Amino acid sequence: MAAPFLTLFLTDAVHASGLQVTAFLVAAPLSSVVVSLTMGHWSDKLPSRRGLIIGAAVTGAVGSLLTAWLRDYWLLLGLTVTMTAAASALVPQVFAHARVSLAGSPQAVMTMTSLRTVLSLSWVGGPFLATMLLAAGDFTAVYSFAAAMYLIAAVVAYRMFPAGAPVPPPTIGGTSDSVESVAGRDESRLVIGLTLAALVLLNCTGHMSLQALPLFLKSELDAGLGDAGLILGLCAGLEIPLMLGFGLLAARYKLRMLILAGPVLTLGYLLVMAFSTATWQIAAAQLLNASAIALLQGLGITYVQDMVPSRPGHASTLFTSAGPVGAMLAGPVLGIAAGTGYRDVYWIGAALAALAFVLMLAARPTLTGARITRTTRITRRAAKSEQAALVEA
Repeated sequence: MAAPFLTLFLTDAVHASGLQVTAFLVAAPLSSVVVSLTMGHWSDKLPSRRGLIIGAAVTGAVGSLLTAWLRDYWLLLGLTVTMTAAASALVPQVFAHARVSLAGSPQAVMTMTSLRTVLSLSWVGGPFLATMLLAAGDFTAVYSFAAAMYLIAAVVAYRMFPAGAPVPPPTIGGTSDSVESVAGRDESRLVIGLTLAALVLLNCTGHMSLQALPLFLKSELDAGLGDAGLILGLCAGLEIPLMLGFGLLAARYKLRMLILAGPVLTLGYLLVMAFSTATWQIAAAQLLNASAIALLQGLGITYVQDMVPSRPGHASTLFTSAGPVGAMLAGPVLGIAAGTGYRDVYWIGAALAALAFVLMLAARPTLTGARITRTTRITRRAAKSEQAALVEA
């Protein structure tokens, strides 16, 4: 709800200077990454993440409620790097909880993808709801409503999450094999590091292209803000069914092969944007953009979790941290493009996407592939056992 309007909030409601806005936009994601990584590392030592998830939600509620009324820049900055940063751990911890709960389930990848789809759906409705609240009131209404959403999340976790360690679902056909039993060791730091570097670059290109799109349409193609809104809405609408579709494909094809298609599709989209001369071309290219986002955001978290099976909280946080780090790197490029032309954003993004593809090729998992192959055999054997039981019945 509030994230897309943070700059407007700081400028209009807080009356922050340009330098203060820049410092805030750097401090917010940076503190989020540091706090989330710390809490992610700690969460893997806990028997259950329920208390941590409830605590993060309550902290977010208090932080949002204070933000709704505070208008002092320095108090807001202190609140952002503490309470708001702690609340940012909520999403990766929910994904880590789901990962542990789904251990051994043949539907693990599809369920994780569906969970990520819900997050995408919130980004479709959240900014629109915030726009309505801004029209009806002010930023006090936006942040107060956000505080209410955090409280609802805390209640859901308190009432529905198990107090102890989540019990993995029984596998079909009575087999005792599971994803956890074949998890083995974590991937090497080199493989994990190269993969995360590629994800940071891809998130950087995503933020650059998103922020530059309205300005590119206006300055290069003489299009209005209405066209930008329609194009962004089209991309968001395509993402959700594509995520579900790729989740189904993940049960049939190797996860790494699907992930490698992500930077290729991103590169194709950015090249189309760099060469585009009409608005309809940009609208048509959203199929490429939505496909890349659906692949990388829908399946990426499972891919990283497979690399670090012993620490699902840490793995989930590593993946989600690639977003804010990429956003920070996108800022200077957008600043340069303001003077040279916004078409350059897509040329630079294309180069970064190509580099990300090379990094992902180099980060070839040595342990994860064996786990996936073993898990696939388990899933197929379980399906055969289920079919045999049905025939016998």
